[in-house]
Order: sequence, then C-alpha cells, then structure tokens
Amino acid sequence: AVVSTQSTGYEAYLQDESGLNRRNIVDNRVHCCLYFISPYGRGLKPIDIKFMRSLHDKVNIVPVIAKADTLTKSEIRSLKARILEEIEEASIRIYQFPECDSDEDEDFVEMNKDLKESLPFAVIGSNTFIVKEGNRVIGRQYPWGVVEVENPEHSDFGKLRNMLIRTHMQDLKEVTRDVHYENFRSQKLSYSTTPSTNTSVSETTGPKIVDETDKIIREKDEELKRMQRMVEQLTKQQNMLAAMQKQ
Repeated sequence: AVVSTQSTGYEAYLQDESGLNRRNIVDNRVHCCLYFISPYGRGLKPIDIKFMRSLHDKVNIVPVIAKADTLTKSEIRSLKARILEEIEEASIRIYQFPECDSDEDEDFVEMNKDLKESLPFAVIGSNTFIVKEGNRVIGRQYPWGVVEVENPEHSDFGKLRNMLIRTHMQDLKEVTRDVHYENFRSQKLSYSTTPSTNTSVSETTGPKIVDETDKIIREKDEELKRMQRMVEQLTKQQNMLAAMQKQ
C-alpha cells in the first residue's frame, strides 16, 4: 500500500538519523505522488477524495488527469477547474508551487506561473513512435491525425516532466523534509513519550484505521504502479529518440 510504503521510508530514515551511521543514510522517502484522475467523470470520485486525504499529510500530491486525448480543450479546462474546486472543498492539501522572489529570473517566474495554472496536469500516454512530417514522435495515431505526447498543445506531459526533473525537484525534497517528515518525526517522538496507559487505546484503534486505509487505496495502488511504469518507459523512449536525432 502507498501509505505504508511512505511510512516505512520515514521510519527507516528516522532510525538511521537517530543512530550512529548518520553520514551514510539511504533516503527511501517518496517526495512526490502523481495521483491520476479519470477523465470520464465530472470531477473527483469519493474514492479519490478518501485516497488523497489519507496521503496529503505524508507526501506531496500532484493531481494528474489521465488520457487527456479523450477530451476537448474546453472539456479539459472545465474538468481542471472542477477538480481544483472539489480539492479545496474537501480540504485536501496538494503540492503548492513556491512563490517567486522579486529578484527571480523572469523566465523562471513565468514558467512557475504557467505550471501553477496548468494544475491538474492533463497528460497523454503512448509507447509508439510515429513519423510525422519526417520526424519521429511519441504519440497516438487517429483517423483524424496524430496526438503527440510531448506537444504542449496536446498534453501537459512536458510541463510535468520538467517540473519533476528540472525545476522543482529540490523544492519537493525540501517540503518532504521540512513538512511531511517533520510531522511524522514529531508524532513518533510524542508517541514514544506518551504514558503507557494509552497503549491499549492505540492498539485498539490503530489496526482499524490501517485496515480502512488499505481498503480505500487498494483499488488505486495497481493503477499508480502501472502509470509509473508508463512514465519510465516514455522517458527511455525520449532518450532513444534524442540519441537517434543526434546521429
């Protein structure tokens, strides 16, 4: 389960941090969770809200609309607005892009603003190379034309990739360290100092909470793994395409 994976990573990091081998700590904490949302509904489903609520205090959540090529541009804009509205109504804390300083580079300020306005990212997935106007692109072939994964007019995939790998990776790590991990660490330390009289209460309620959470996220767990594999495959294919173009 996703929740237990993140908790295990925090627990292992806390043990290493509290031990003697602090200089060689292996960081297995998850710094970002891409939460894929179905394009076929009119917004978030109850399971989406429950899942994100179970995660939002443990990891940076970035909402993503899957299969964006099934929607028109106006439908995407409408769905994005609806999802953000429902996230706010449900008091779900997703990843917040940092505010730029007044002396920040203008290009970065504009890019950061564009990324904020693109949430939730609407992406397209494909593992097929298609020849379009003499160039090999990753996309999907339809009777009316080609949908390109990395074309910003068709998909937010490029924006999402740049945000994760190039521009905001460090900020994601810092939010994990300063907010999510510190909350976990504080809870563990406060729990360890709690009188033993509360042990029976924790042991009684703890398993029920874990079972309920597992039930909520089980349906999404496999989908998240599948989408992660797809993103990794797309990255490999992009590297192959770049190498071929250089030749």
